[in-house]
Amino acid sequence: MVHTPSEYRILPLRRMARFPPLASGALLLLLFVLVSPCRSAAGGRPRAVVLPVSKDDATQQYVTVFRQRTPQVPVKAVLDLAGATLWVDCDTGYVSSSYARVPCGSKPCRLTKTGGCFNSCFGAPSPACLNGTCSGFPDNTVTRVTAGGNIITDVLSLPTTFRTAPGPFATVPEFLFTCGHTFLTEGLANGATGMVSLSRARFAFPTQLARTFGFSRRFALCLPPASAAGVVVFGDAPYVFQPGVDLSKSSLIYTPLLVNAVRTAGKYTTGETSIEYLIGLKGIKVNGRDVPLNATLLAIDKNGVGGTTLSTASPYTVLENSIYKAVIDAFAAETATIPRVPAVAPFELCYDGRKVGSTRAGPAVPTIELVLQREAVSWIMYGANSMVPAKGGALCLGVVDGGPALYPSSVVIGGHMMEDNLLEFDLEGSRLGFSSYLPLRQTTCNNFRLG
Repeated sequence: MVHTPSEYRILPLRRMARFPPLASGALLLLLFVLVSPCRSAAGGRPRAVVLPVSKDDATQQYVTVFRQRTPQVPVKAVLDLAGATLWVDCDTGYVSSSYARVPCGSKPCRLTKTGGCFNSCFGAPSPACLNGTCSGFPDNTVTRVTAGGNIITDVLSLPTTFRTAPGPFATVPEFLFTCGHTFLTEGLANGATGMVSLSRARFAFPTQLARTFGFSRRFALCLPPASAAGVVVFGDAPYVFQPGVDLSKSSLIYTPLLVNAVRTAGKYTTGETSIEYLIGLKGIKVNGRDVPLNATLLAIDKNGVGGTTLSTASPYTVLENSIYKAVIDAFAAETATIPRVPAVAPFELCYDGRKVGSTRAGPAVPTIELVLQREAVSWIMYGANSMVPAKGGALCLGVVDGGPALYPSSVVIGGHMMEDNLLEFDLEGSRLGFSSYLPLRQTTCNNFRLG
């Protein structure tokens, strides 16, 4: 499913008796979480905690597994660079002796800025049914559906090392999250029962973990292609990959993270600026040549519309119609000698994959260069991040037409374009660091090692 931003659909609260099983693709993540007993990190506070990441083939979503509740169980969830909080299905199968409500009017409730209070429960108390509880609005950013739910806390644990056999686990005894309803999981990867928010919101993973463990407020994201492993790293550890490749700060290129002061954090929050990640795209080049486009669409206007957003909910990059046409026309002109084949939805520009050469950076096609705050700061996309294998042996340019009224961003950089790139989201410095395509440095996201 290709995500194009649109208005949320608001569904009524209801319950469904569906609890999807873990898919076989989640087995590696499940083993990662189960292989060692839950315990606090040795020596006090950890220097970093991690989330293992894999790609779900059926949905193209990026999934992770963490531990939650008492007794602790593995929870599979979809990664999301947006969303105000972690949300988890509390209707089906949520059993814990350690959950606690966030009372209406309490400081944490006020800080969520939802302004809601749940008082319509007539059944037995449960995580999904607690009167006098702060209420939130968990978002399924894949299907664009949202619904009300309780805001509660419970135990959550993450591993402190990233190896075949994980080391000690670090525990947050009162991790704040929102209870979703079972129908909200529709459209997520098989077995996923929620979404992990990596946004800049106050109660998203990066800020809660930083506050608990004394980390700097930043995280690194390395999205894997299919059949490989990736990672999210929270904390102050270096970014070391086998074989001995250190991609810590000096190896990353940085660009400012922008804040949209007009766009609010969510449909049901007030007085809070945007929580998604926006960067300042100044232009696009194909094969080193400028693409002629309306540059005003790249800026955020007075109504909060425009700009460039990074999204893990969108599998492919989505472009406003005029930008899309300019990019595919420029790319077609630079690949005129490669035989074309009919379009394969959702892609328009497709080639005979047998006629496309191969390089260490993927298919031998022109680069797409995202020019950021100045010419010297560009994020270069090679064939591995721009081309998508499709049915019938086709190889397609992995960009999608978002239409003439793409809202609110004119450019949405999707997951495929970010795969095997190390991205550092520095919330304190309000900047994004990026490595470009890791195999050009003789490593991949699969080779990350911490500890």
